[in-house]
Amino acid sequence: MKAVLCKAFGPAENLVVEDLDSPQIKKGEVLLDIHAAGVNFPDTLIIEGKYQFKPPFPFSPGGEAAGVVAAVGEKISHLKVGDRVMALTGWGSFAEQVAVSGQNVLPIPEEMDFTTAAAFSMTYGTSMHALKQRANLQPGETLLVLGASGGVGLAAVEIGKAMGARVIAAASTNEKLEIARKAGADELINYSEASLRERLKELTDGQGVDVIYDPVGGKLFEEAFRSIAWNGRMLVVGFAAGGEIPALPANLPLLKGASLIGVFWGAFAQRQPQDNAANFKQLFAWYAEGKLRPLVSQTFALEQAAEAIDTLGQRKAVGKLVVKVR
Repeated sequence: MKAVLCKAFGPAENLVVEDLDSPQIKKGEVLLDIHAAGVNFPDTLIIEGKYQFKPPFPFSPGGEAAGVVAAVGEKISHLKVGDRVMALTGWGSFAEQVAVSGQNVLPIPEEMDFTTAAAFSMTYGTSMHALKQRANLQPGETLLVLGASGGVGLAAVEIGKAMGARVIAAASTNEKLEIARKAGADELINYSEASLRERLKELTDGQGVDVIYDPVGGKLFEEAFRSIAWNGRMLVVGFAAGGEIPALPANLPLLKGASLIGVFWGAFAQRQPQDNAANFKQLFAWYAEGKLRPLVSQTFALEQAAEAIDTLGQRKAVGKLVVKVR
């Protein structure tokens, strides 16, 4: 099989494409013939040794995939050869095949194609877990989404609307905000042209926002928290802005009666698989109803995986990028 390989930590341009033997599955694993793989922010980190996990060399990046089950190991009863599925792999998806734990594999709806499925699991899984289990978002509450044109940001906009929230989308350009508007955002803030804090004050009559979804980090982190409502919840989803991880004065949560909440969907999916499965049951129902419309803005061939990672790392992308393997 062909695979994109990282042989030493470094930039995406160092990745190579080589032929390897097919993976051997173990008990509890399935072999997946990959049709498409999603490109996500952790892919930009894992190849540089900056992510929570550091796989042994050589390894293939790619944390999520969609394809067809080619073989099943012992102890697998919910999947069979030929099933169309999506999988959370951690790494290994920028390849023609991957071996993955059966508990990380979900059948995909008949109406969902492989490209869409490859763009679905990580972004929508993360945002659903964040807004449901972590924030306990309620109908009628106000949700602020930072980085609202990115993969997880757009998913949060759509899920927030499906859950009955008023959604305020924030991004750095009007073009990005137009994408968020098409995803259902009620209000838009271009924080490169206006003060985020002042606009939020205007839009909430000075009350602040109930939930803040932040996959960006950076300079807006504290400014956003200062705009939180009483008993508000700020979700720490990621640090796509790069640079130093932001810090927050400890008196701010105290004064607001507010919470700073971490979101780590990968660990949640492993520790609470039944809750994760319930989340996806709801997500698939919303997808069937047309409430969720994953935006795949660009696709790349397997040989272009390095370009895809670099495009995402330079924050040139909106929506999701997908590597099409077959």
